[in-house]
Amino acid sequence: MAKYRKLFLEESAEHLAEISHALLELEKDAASVESIDIIFRMAHSIKSMAASLGYDSVMEVAHALEDRMEGARAHGRVEAGSELGLLFRGLEGLEQMVAIVGESGEAPPPLTELIAELTVEVKKKALSPS
Repeated sequence: MAKYRKLFLEESAEHLAEISHALLELEKDAASVESIDIIFRMAHSIKSMAASLGYDSVMEVAHALEDRMEGARAHGRVEAGSELGLLFRGLEGLEQMVAIVGESGEAPPPLTELIAELTVEVKKKALSPS
């Protein structure tokens, strides 16, 4: 299990760095399809790796971020301000959770408030007229 955890930590660090870079690009251009796709794919990868190792709380946050980015894909952009801030909080939450896995080898406690915020945003977008 230790070798898989090490691989998870290494790959997650790379994926989180890519998410961070993509979010900085979205600050410049909220309609950057490439940046939206990168965040979606990296969140998906973290979700899959976390699920396979039983880090369910990490998987749940990554899944919520992935769903949020699916909504951004559908709308072709993210909203500057609060939505972008929410995405940065999602990144920060994942970074903290991965750090806990690195320190303890265990799944961190769930970030239910962050998941709820990401999910509410997805539901609002789905319900709002285009």
